[in-house]
Amino acid sequence: MGGLTFVDVCSGAGGLALGLEQAGFEPRLLLDDDADAVATLRTNRPHWNVLNTDLLDFDPSEHPESYDVDLLSAGLPRVKSSATAQRAESGLEERLLEAAVYLAHAIRPRAVIIENVPDLAHSDRYQRFRDFARAELAHLGYEFSWFIVNAVDFGVPQNRKQGVLVAVERRWAEAFRPPTPTVRQPMTVGAALGPSMAARGWPDAARWAAQADQPAPTLVGGSKNRGGADLGPTGAKRKWATMGVNAHTVGNEVPGPDFVWDPSLGRDNMVKITVEQAALLQGFPGSWEVTGLKTARYRQIGHATPPPVGQVLGRAVAEALHGQPAAPAAG
Repeated sequence: MGGLTFVDVCSGAGGLALGLEQAGFEPRLLLDDDADAVATLRTNRPHWNVLNTDLLDFDPSEHPESYDVDLLSAGLPRVKSSATAQRAESGLEERLLEAAVYLAHAIRPRAVIIENVPDLAHSDRYQRFRDFARAELAHLGYEFSWFIVNAVDFGVPQNRKQGVLVAVERRWAEAFRPPTPTVRQPMTVGAALGPSMAARGWPDAARWAAQADQPAPTLVGGSKNRGGADLGPTGAKRKWATMGVNAHTVGNEVPGPDFVWDPSLGRDNMVKITVEQAALLQGFPGSWEVTGLKTARYRQIGHATPPPVGQVLGRAVAEALHGQPAAPAAG
């Protein structure tokens, strides 16, 4: 299914864009305001047209390549942090959501994907945004669906729910179907990371992998004004501990031959997940290089849309756009 084009905003480490590329879309333009994320995108795809700019400052009239595309995609940052930071960031999140809708107004793609926290699809907190999106996009001739996807249903070894808005121009809208699960059995952390845990000759890698017999809890990137990287809130850390993983930090390398894994002795005798392993848990291919210092790299991964989710969303939109358009309504 080639020949489809897209503009991707708030691109981050490129998870959504990579998934869309795998679904047969070609990016005309990507943008992000984070220099590390922009470097990640340029490192992996030197031929992509990547701008280091804030969505709130982006003027499509200065970038005519953003017009006449099939899809506008926006994987907006998922931020949960301390109360004061949360108020500021929640306001920013809402402004970014609205900016993505206004951009659809300006460039008129044939379809729009906006992805964020699961609450986006149904929580009262986002009711104002959903009403705003409905009014704006219906007026432009789009019909849309709100739904939740869980990455674990698409082969990602992580329970990660995302709220998704897909809007499709009325002519093709009837053909759109939200993606349905592609796997029956969830992939476990042990299955995903067993080979990498053994990479430096750690003899207990297989024993550890057997205990890590469930998908990971949601990886959380955190906000820029937060300290070092860890694998998420208290409940997630407890879940990681049952898999013999110290989730209070992110490791620099996988265990060596002499590492003694004995969770009963406390955190020092638990394994740590590395940034590269976090990327595997997010569904990135091992060849995808995330740039920057450790915390910045982990943050990019924690905020990313898992590429397999981007791929199934892209395929669902591509199938609708390749369908037979309905006749325009009279009037």
